[in-house]
Amino acid sequence: MTTDAEVPELDALYREFAQQGLVPLWTEIGDLMPHQPASPAVPHLWRWSSILPMAEQAGRLVPMGRGGERRALALANPGLGGRPFATPTLWAAIQYLNPAENAPVHRHTQNAFRFIVEGEGVWTVVNGDPVAMRRGDFLPQAGWNWHGHHNASDRPMAWIDGLDIPFQHYAGSTFFEFGPDDVGTRESPSRSRSERLWGHPGLRPVTQVTPSPATPLLAYRWEHTDRALRDQLALESEGAAGTVEPGHAAVRYTNPTTGGDVMPTIRTEFHRLAPDTTTRPVRETGSSVYQVFEGTGEVSVGTHTWTVTRGDLFVVPSWQALSLSTDRGLDLFRFGDAPIFERLGQHRVEHLEDH
Repeated sequence: MTTDAEVPELDALYREFAQQGLVPLWTEIGDLMPHQPASPAVPHLWRWSSILPMAEQAGRLVPMGRGGERRALALANPGLGGRPFATPTLWAAIQYLNPAENAPVHRHTQNAFRFIVEGEGVWTVVNGDPVAMRRGDFLPQAGWNWHGHHNASDRPMAWIDGLDIPFQHYAGSTFFEFGPDDVGTRESPSRSRSERLWGHPGLRPVTQVTPSPATPLLAYRWEHTDRALRDQLALESEGAAGTVEPGHAAVRYTNPTTGGDVMPTIRTEFHRLAPDTTTRPVRETGSSVYQVFEGTGEVSVGTHTWTVTRGDLFVVPSWQALSLSTDRGLDLFRFGDAPIFERLGQHRVEHLEDH
């Protein structure tokens, strides 16, 4: 215990700490080492019906071109001080492209993807390979690959971009490079070259036997995702195993060269809840962003509860309990940062009903 006589001496010591760039652990340990994860991010919901009209207005007022690169509206978590980050590790944004418009080519070390909740007509061109974007499709884009977009249709289109920008920003590992102003091709094939090589379930080209850190398949098509989910629920109704829990089907998008996650820092999944289903509450380290693809339901994250519908996006911060409920059925796309924490040996999952 510090005596009254020692207080001036202690104050002087603290001033000297500050001058020398030192911070005593005993004044900070509560914030640095909490008893359980205490993310600055907060549970939050963004309504598709509110943000899509703003993206459409930006499409009328904001030109596409060098500098801004993309007409994208980032989801800014209210707990992160105004930064354009959905969570401390994840970026999510709505990108909007007008008819006949071109988003210039660039590349960056951030891993990225596109998920399409509605519309079609845009092709993303990855290293010269045109990849169609259609409702329900998941299109991964590993870091440091050239890519641009062009809208070949007579209608505008909006979609969700997900990246690990915050993680790489804080890690100080980001690189970015401009490419050509134009995507270089207006080809619009129904299947990309990557799909023709890699898009055959359970089959791998013998010429490509070396594992790669990210998936070489540039499009995971909705028809395959939908069929897998329908089959899981059908098997459950027949009394066979296959679902995560009663009424809850789920699939994970994987890298066909390893069977692991599609990208080193991002995990992506699709979840389907049958009518009259409620999921058990679960919490885990790391964070996730969800988008409602179809249906309606109720979402509880921590102490927050919302009714959600098509297109709505919500964030689940680290160690916040999540449960889902639906009367008529609910489809959700999910992406999260679990691969980072698994590699660090810090991934933990807890089902609250187990305690």
